[in-house]
Amino acid sequence: MASSSSSCRLSKVLISDSLDPCCKQILTAAGISVLEKIGLSKEQLLQEIKDYDGLIVRSATKVTADIINAAEKLQVIGRAGTGVDNVDVEAATRKGILVMKQKVPEAFKTLFLPLLLTSLLSALLLSTPTGNSLSAAELTCGMIMSLARQIPQAAASMKEGKWDRKKFMGMELQGKTLAILGLGRIGREVAIRMQSFGMKTIGYDPIITPAESATFGVEQLPLEQIWPLCDFITVHTPLLPSTTGLLNDSTFAKCQRGVQVINCARGGIVDEGALLRALQSGQCGGAALDVFTEEPPKDKALVNHPNVISCPHLGASTREAQSRCGKEIAMQLVDLAQGKALVGIVNGQALSSAYAPQTKPWIALARALGTVLCALAHQVNGGVQVVTYGPALQKASSYLTHAVAMGFLKGTTQKDVNLVNGLLLAQEAGLKITTTHSEEKAPGSEEGLLKLTAEGTPHTLLGSVQGSIPVLHELNGAAFKHSVPLTGTLLFYRSRASSGSLLPTIIGLLEKDKVELLSYHHPSVVTGQEWNVVSVSSPLQGLQELKQHVTEVIQVTP
Repeated sequence: MASSSSSCRLSKVLISDSLDPCCKQILTAAGISVLEKIGLSKEQLLQEIKDYDGLIVRSATKVTADIINAAEKLQVIGRAGTGVDNVDVEAATRKGILVMKQKVPEAFKTLFLPLLLTSLLSALLLSTPTGNSLSAAELTCGMIMSLARQIPQAAASMKEGKWDRKKFMGMELQGKTLAILGLGRIGREVAIRMQSFGMKTIGYDPIITPAESATFGVEQLPLEQIWPLCDFITVHTPLLPSTTGLLNDSTFAKCQRGVQVINCARGGIVDEGALLRALQSGQCGGAALDVFTEEPPKDKALVNHPNVISCPHLGASTREAQSRCGKEIAMQLVDLAQGKALVGIVNGQALSSAYAPQTKPWIALARALGTVLCALAHQVNGGVQVVTYGPALQKASSYLTHAVAMGFLKGTTQKDVNLVNGLLLAQEAGLKITTTHSEEKAPGSEEGLLKLTAEGTPHTLLGSVQGSIPVLHELNGAAFKHSVPLTGTLLFYRSRASSGSLLPTIIGLLEKDKVELLSYHHPSVVTGQEWNVVSVSSPLQGLQELKQHVTEVIQVTP
């Protein structure tokens, strides 16, 4: 999202994976040009992506850093489905490209949204049934039942003309313990369904609290306590460094002999080598796998093991899931293009508030104050402190910090700074921005005030919003007689001479450059060396000549 405006200029979208036709239909109806090019090689995608504002993928397309860096116009990557491990989120964030995935339904935002914004992990784990969640949960339940009764093996035997009733002795699920690792939207649905079979459900999740999981019948325990208790283990986490090889030789050794394992989440969560060894020794009694480290797997040792049930990544392969995924991601991109409230954001949480009508002016204020402070302070070594006042800004730190960073970097060499990458780029530039909220009543403003202080400098700015216009009330403790609208081009100057006596000189220089004087602002109390502000129609070219008449002058476009 290179644009900082209230809507995204989304005119051309590429769909590179197979999606339900409704996805293209919804985007096209909104006036967005859509091209579907399925099965592109990496080299083909590198060339193709240069012309698009948006990209929609499922799991087949790998959106690597190379792809992202080759995208000259790309503003948003939409992932239709669960997880974003096929998207280099860090590379997208650095370039200011928004990454979106399936949205969270409205009814569950109150419960889950605070955790959703905590980290990328929670963003992947916590949302309620939507997209392909139900399909993945139902497949998991089918795998559990198939393992318990050896249904696929028995069906294959029948097709071979055999009648081996004794060979396929199964087990009842009633009374068995199911361990669910990852209690987000899919794990939750699996628990609810398998409880109806009389299974005891235990689990673990670093984000979901035990009180929350108890509401859907899952007792949370430490992993070390889970291993020896479970008859079945199913995993429902994203593939992260912390979850890679979650089930390995060590954990299998701690399980009871004959434990059954299900992985319908991501290949690599279960160490495939360790799983094969456990199957061969009998420590693992059976496994049901819908996902593999390499897809399709070239090593068929697991697939061919008699106690393994395997499917070709069918978790989302239902007509209903395909339709939901295509419809939801298309509607999210349309909302983005039309400047509506956003959901399903992975890497630009500030944008979830940025498009709300009540927050847009405050974001504009924070960005403008950041730009002015950067121009006045020249260089800030100690960081920037942001203090908010008033009820309107009580919970605004999540987006105001990003907006201040965006404004502060506007006058630097950084390009394409926006609410997605602003804070990251500011941190890399050595700028630390901290935001706190004061319970003090906002002086002179019923709604709110925003104060920025550049540590190690004398500069402090105090501003607010009048209507929808960001304005500056005070600069370095000196209040302006009339608030300064932070729009257009502004000349900040100070001089030992009286402020009024310089006006004819400034007007003469403006006329010489054919620049119109729009407004003039001076402090209400003059004690010497205060800043005065002149609003002009366009940048003044004769700035050097003006510097001969003033102590200091800075031209800035907030």
